[in-house]
Amino acid sequence: MAELTKSVVTLIDRFAQLPGIGRKSAERLTYHVLRMHRSEALALADAIRAVKENVRYCRKCYNLAEDEECEICRDPQRNPELLCVVEQPRDLIALEQAGVYRGLYHVLLGRIAPLDGVGPEQLTLDALAARVRQGGIKEVILATNPTVEGDGTALHIANMLGDLPVRITRLARGITPGSVIEFANKEILSDAIRGRQEF
Repeated sequence: MAELTKSVVTLIDRFAQLPGIGRKSAERLTYHVLRMHRSEALALADAIRAVKENVRYCRKCYNLAEDEECEICRDPQRNPELLCVVEQPRDLIALEQAGVYRGLYHVLLGRIAPLDGVGPEQLTLDALAARVRQGGIKEVILATNPTVEGDGTALHIANMLGDLPVRITRLARGITPGSVIEFANKEILSDAIRGRQEF
């Protein structure tokens, strides 16, 4: 049996390290890259390099940005009195695609998950508390995923902000418990935002 070249083995190994990609999928991706036109393959490599070199977290909300602040934080049309708290940038994107929310966001960059070794100190909770304490925010919408960890994180935030003069709401349960916001369709997300309740 012919041996694979070192470069091919390395690329397979790299693909296999990605979440949700097993060894067979990594091999298929590698062979696809090998069949791609050279310019397409190099454009893919350049796109990966550009993301790693240019993308950072917004200094205000921790969304993905290529400048100090993300597009949403710089948008003067957004309602600065509403602050929607999400776990990850992909949750923010899903809510934006629903097209019904026009406030600001705060991205936690995770959720409290003691079994995975993630505590409150690993999240952007201090920055969230500082934003709310600055004033101007009238409602904090807790849009963490409806999972045990997401609910626990929401409860922690509600307790943390409990002494501040803000309304704390939680997304309505149009999103099924145990599901993930990222995979919910626009209609479900729209209903969840509109039907949010006191937490």
